[in-house]
Amino acid sequence: MEGHIVIIGAGQAGTQTAEALRSGGYTGAITMLGDEPHGPYHRPPLSKAWLAGEMGEAQLVMRAPEMLAKKGITLRTGVTVEAIDRAAQKVKLAGGEALAYTGLVLATGSTPRSLPLPGIGAPNVLPLRSKDDASAIAARLTTCAERSLPVLVIGGGFIGLEVAATARKKGLAVTVLEAAPRLLGRVLAPLLSDWYAALHREHGVNLVLDARIASIETDAAGEAIAVLMTDGSRHPCGLVVLGVGVAANDQLAAAAGLACDRGIVVDDCTRTADPLIVAAGDCTARQLADGSLLRLESVQNATEQGKSAAAALLGQPRPFTATPWFWSDQYDRKLQMAGLSGGADAWAVRGDMGGDMAAGAAFSIYHFRAGKLIAVDSVNSAKDHLQARKLLDAGVSPTPEQAADGGFDLGTLIPKG
Repeated sequence: MEGHIVIIGAGQAGTQTAEALRSGGYTGAITMLGDEPHGPYHRPPLSKAWLAGEMGEAQLVMRAPEMLAKKGITLRTGVTVEAIDRAAQKVKLAGGEALAYTGLVLATGSTPRSLPLPGIGAPNVLPLRSKDDASAIAARLTTCAERSLPVLVIGGGFIGLEVAATARKKGLAVTVLEAAPRLLGRVLAPLLSDWYAALHREHGVNLVLDARIASIETDAAGEAIAVLMTDGSRHPCGLVVLGVGVAANDQLAAAAGLACDRGIVVDDCTRTADPLIVAAGDCTARQLADGSLLRLESVQNATEQGKSAAAALLGQPRPFTATPWFWSDQYDRKLQMAGLSGGADAWAVRGDMGGDMAAGAAFSIYHFRAGKLIAVDSVNSAKDHLQARKLLDAGVSPTPEQAADGGFDLGTLIPKG
């Protein structure tokens, strides 16, 4: 099969699509365009092992350029795509170059959100999305340690809490400012939110919930030195990390006339309304059977949508409908989530959540809606997590009583074969 498939984006989704095209038998040209100066790398360690200095450069690499070249995949880094001309089937690059395509993959990822606050542009107010972001934060953490300056994290989501945990492991004073009344309020049940709040407080993090920020105070050099609250309180800092979510990079798609709604709208096979264009990863919003849109920001979603994108371009529909799963490492606790818990009306706890955070509790929370299992959140319980994914994929639901009974083998409910 000849032609030229252009992939805009050199992250997890773009790389997976390129490799799946080759393994699927595509023999034409593949060009992958990345706007960063780096080749494909793993993002999850950026807020954890990489930031902590526990991972080397080589371990962060997802695919070396020479490995891609061996597969006939051309990687171009530091490239900005300015427009998509669907009529001419070309993408226009900064500098005037145009690339013709017979198939186009949008794997443009997402961008960290900012806040409309005075002082937000200070050089030590940093988001965490890219390798360069993580390197800049790591350098600032070193400076904070040398000068005994505290770290401020704005946002009590996964990125913010992972950075807080990493900074505490380095011995730094950390304050987390969360605008909502609880941590991880959009993704965790109140019981688990409270547990994570206790975990962070046990490790010395100062949590401020219902936080209302007025401004970021800067010194004569323009550096942030404190975060000022609307109640008049002041939190000194040497570094501010912004962890207030991301926005899908759908501007190119929208300008090209493709449907976008907080992401590029795609079907289960990652197809857009244009038969030559697919989209995968954090930039997408998947349209479900009921017409609603689902945005997932995870390695699993990027990987599976990448496979589906390649299949769609090869004329082999491959719906991605598997149970979503996610994970987060904070201190010595691994949270593994299977399914989507929004709308749950009943919960069951399996295992011992433990009152002593140092004891290393292992447990799972099973989420039910109208008596049906919809999600499971497991802390330091990999067996429960893997079992939960099988139950959810099979559409099998234990009762809340069975889920809460540690003596009941939930594996007996999973269909054989």
